[in-house]
Amino acid sequence: MTTGEQNDPWRDVKIERIEQLTPRIKSVFLELPALTSHRAGQHVNVRLTAPDGYAAQRSYSLASVPGADTVELLIEKLDDGEVSPFFHDIAEAGESIEVRGPLGGHFVWGPADGGPLLLIAGGSGIAPLMAMVRAWAADLTAVVAQTVATVEVPQVPMPVLLVCSARTPADLPFRAELLALEAARSDFTFIAVTTREPPPRPTDLGRRLDAAAIANVLGRWDHTPRHVYVCGANRFVEAVANGLVDAGIPAARIKTERYGGA
Repeated sequence: MTTGEQNDPWRDVKIERIEQLTPRIKSVFLELPALTSHRAGQHVNVRLTAPDGYAAQRSYSLASVPGADTVELLIEKLDDGEVSPFFHDIAEAGESIEVRGPLGGHFVWGPADGGPLLLIAGGSGIAPLMAMVRAWAADLTAVVAQTVATVEVPQVPMPVLLVCSARTPADLPFRAELLALEAARSDFTFIAVTTREPPPRPTDLGRRLDAAAIANVLGRWDHTPRHVYVCGANRFVEAVANGLVDAGIPAARIKTERYGGA
């Protein structure tokens, strides 16, 4: 923990609503207007304190676009977890929890950083990458809204490729939103990777993301990424990062964020 994180105060915030995103992942929306300045890729710490004084805390990345009225956390249920079962089995809208943040300055991206942008997620690791996708999509919307209707403003494409791996199609977070964005934007590509069931579309993959699969994906995309972000479980991130380097992506362009587990 950095000095900045130690000095950042804990705040009581209310849960605005909770939605089931996949069979094992819930979206928890918090009333945090003070976080309108957060950067895509940052996280918050959440602390729960039991009546006997025992406290447990975990870090959760923000999936919402910076500037949203509420912030969205993705919380995957871990059967042996100390925090996630509370949000899946007990928490309700209107309850207060303790939050500290936003935190983190390494694993962040904004439209000013440019592209092409390659994002690779494993399961709930899509949370910070979804914030980046939403920031990217919102940036063009804001530019168009500020232009005069009679002025023709050319769109400058910033290619984005999001690859998300999960066990089954039902376990893919935000799938409907991502498919809609891909249909609307020619410079956005979404590839779903499923490891235990057949892929949902011919353009998706039904295998683990090893070096060969990563080379296949990059070859189809036909862009050289300027920035690469990988987020997921330890083993997933290590395998993907090694595969990217094997495919010729300079290690200096690859930023990773990982959490415990296989």
